[in-house]
Amino acid sequence: LRFCYVMLHPAAAKERRRLATIKFVMSGAARSIFDLVATPLGQKKKHVQQTEQPHDEDATKASETTFTIPSVLNGPPIAAYVPPGSCQFNENPVAVQLLKRTLVSDNTAVLRFNLPNEKEPLNLSTSACILAKSNIKGEDVVRPYTPISTNDSVGCFDLLVKSYGDHGKMSRHLHEIPEGSTDISFFHIPFNVKIQAPDFLKYREILMLVGGSGITPMIQALHAILGSNYDGGKVSGPKVTLLYGCRTRADILGRRMLDNWKTLHPNQLKVEYILSQEYTSEWNGLRGHIDGSLIQKHFPNKNEQLQVWICGPPPMYKALSGPREESDKVSGVLAELGYTAEQVFKF
Repeated sequence: LRFCYVMLHPAAAKERRRLATIKFVMSGAARSIFDLVATPLGQKKKHVQQTEQPHDEDATKASETTFTIPSVLNGPPIAAYVPPGSCQFNENPVAVQLLKRTLVSDNTAVLRFNLPNEKEPLNLSTSACILAKSNIKGEDVVRPYTPISTNDSVGCFDLLVKSYGDHGKMSRHLHEIPEGSTDISFFHIPFNVKIQAPDFLKYREILMLVGGSGITPMIQALHAILGSNYDGGKVSGPKVTLLYGCRTRADILGRRMLDNWKTLHPNQLKVEYILSQEYTSEWNGLRGHIDGSLIQKHFPNKNEQLQVWICGPPPMYKALSGPREESDKVSGVLAELGYTAEQVFKF
């Protein structure tokens, strides 16, 4: 009864603050007592053992769950790009083993797969993706994925995959198959090769417009851009402005790594998160959607030595650049702002 009084009575604000402080310093079973207040009946809270440092304060507030952060999401940028045509996967699908799946949020995991030749790296060019294939309930399903690991990794590669539940057959399947499974085959075709490093390192500035899981090609490119900068803080490649739109804080993939990278390269990387469905008062960042005014505010330059890259869901393409399939045309917000088809690349 005293606990209910403390939590509900308006005159007990001081006591509530004291209990909140206790909750902050407590962990394990003791903390779960307080979690009952915010957890619906019948719903279990999930706790994953923490083996490395937790997410930043905002991300921690967004969820009571603590997740392991694998090294691939916690390391420096590494430039290890190779020319197209070197990838271990070709046009013939090859089944490989799921070595480890590490949950990094409620619906997102890093999946590590082995390679056909475990003595060599993947040797995927930058930027490029690979295709995952599996027979799911009698249907052959194929989806593209961009590894977040680099060619510095030998014998394995890592994918960052968000599960979209019933709306994503492959993503859900990747979250459900057991470690050790060889259910997934991968292959790589020429169409999967996008704009390439070191060619794009010549540009003065790059604007990256990202929605949701569209961040993975940008992570791959940022490895090449930031990892090539060995001048002790001097910018030797393009300056990058990354506008990353998500629904909530929990949907920001790779946030800790991106924040670390912008700290390591403050003169070369600027990152802004824009959340459309974050209704909590703790979020002090931008809200809404990526639009023309936001682009003009954070990327006002229109010199010839620039590129605008976009990767996200179809509605984002339609609003900002025109459909992804129309690679030689630009419409929408970017066309209104004066960007040309030569300056815009749709991943």
